[in-house]
Amino acid sequence: MIYRYIFSVLVIFFLLLLSRFFIFSGDVKLDDNLHQEQFNLKYGIFAIIQPQELDFSGEKVPLNSSNIWERIDKELLKNTYWQSNTMLYFKKANKYFPIIEPILKRYNIPDDFKYLAVIESGLDNVVSPSGAAGFWQIMKGTALEYGLEVNSKIDERYNLEKSTIAACQYLQDSYNNFGSWTMAAAAYNMGNNGVKRAIEGQGSDNYYNLYLNSETSRYVFRIIAVKEIMQNPKKYGFMFRKRDLYTMSKYKTIKIDSTISSLSEFAKHHSINYKLLKEYNPWLRSTSLPNYSKEYTFKIPLNTSLMVFDNIRMQTESDLD
Repeated sequence: MIYRYIFSVLVIFFLLLLSRFFIFSGDVKLDDNLHQEQFNLKYGIFAIIQPQELDFSGEKVPLNSSNIWERIDKELLKNTYWQSNTMLYFKKANKYFPIIEPILKRYNIPDDFKYLAVIESGLDNVVSPSGAAGFWQIMKGTALEYGLEVNSKIDERYNLEKSTIAACQYLQDSYNNFGSWTMAAAAYNMGNNGVKRAIEGQGSDNYYNLYLNSETSRYVFRIIAVKEIMQNPKKYGFMFRKRDLYTMSKYKTIKIDSTISSLSEFAKHHSINYKLLKEYNPWLRSTSLPNYSKEYTFKIPLNTSLMVFDNIRMQTESDLD
């Protein structure tokens, strides 16, 4: 028995060695059959197994409908096999969810809405072609309506705490209008008026029964798929250690109620550089901060290892003389 085992191991080793020779040798005709065998052995794309049940904010997804499952399956496949993008979701969520989650809880918004921010921006301060900005992709008009300051010097859509509060207020208003968190999520994408028109025109207030524009018809399915994957990473093939995830470096907060003529000098005064000041306070949109009796909260990072110090003396031949 032991000899048969040793023989089998030697055969496998020989085949692997032979396959490497065929694949990497430019002078030998590629053995198509062996190449195909190795391809099938080492690479595979698997279909997604349908979950027994899914929900969004406690509202069940009607998976008994083949059409609904098709639409969920599409989003699960896209997010499972765009591995680099989804892996970044996991990494950045570890950094930013601890800021978002307690605000959602404080405003009585279901925790599932943190995944709305993920699909909106990938947890990054991006700007859409239509001008929506920040993690929550808020339009300027909506930002002003919900109390955010937006001008050439300051754009609080990029303030994660304040924009999350504005998003919570919008979502609560939408829920009050439609009585459903699923519909509130759809309204976040389509607008309350757009959803209201769809309901009145089609005689249904159920998201899964409404005929909507292509973006909104995918919107909630995208959130549900990202939630399912991020809550079950190993089930969908995502392997990482706690130390692989991004973390927020410690910072202190200071309140300023006066004009700052030079943010660069302000940063130096607080022992950081202008780049770090902007990274921790992306709502600052200029090099100065005029103030008209309003108080602003600044984040000042405490970890000086974040900085790459200038004027590092490089050793040259002249230094050696």
